Amino acid sequence: MQLFRRVLITLLLLFSVSSALDVKDRRLVSLKKDEQTRILVKYAQYKRLFTFRWTLYKNEGLVVFRSYDKKVAQNILYLNHINQSFKLLIKAKGADFYNVPYFLVKFKEFNVKKHEAVFEIFLSDSRDQIRLKYLKKGEKVK
Repeated sequence: MQLFRRVLITLLLLFSVSSALDVKDRRLVSLKKDEQTRILVKYAQYKRLFTFRWTLYKNEGLVVFRSYDKKVAQNILYLNHINQSFKLLIKAKGADFYNVPYFLVKFKEFNVKKHEAVFEIFLSDSRDQIRLKYLKKGEKVK
């Protein structure tokens, strides 16, 4: 029984380390209401713009608007809840059905005094196909 526990713990640790290795980029972003984060996504010959912002924090729910490749969506994110994050596929599934690069945007905290939301953005890209550029306020897409 003790051997089984050791093997199980070892496998769990290996799995957690291997699943964490496909995260190529991790960034914390702090946004005030209607302040926008813009990320230029480059792969192959394509350039796509990913933007998101939040507009309302009410009843511990944060309303987030996002846009990627001219597709617009809205999410309501909660702290310490199953709806704490959203996943955005960067490329179409196609031949890479099981290895599609994606963003995971997680709502980390809300500072009531500063009226700021903190997000953690993860890029999962096991084949190292994606290049990112975090655009500053007012910076043009080139």
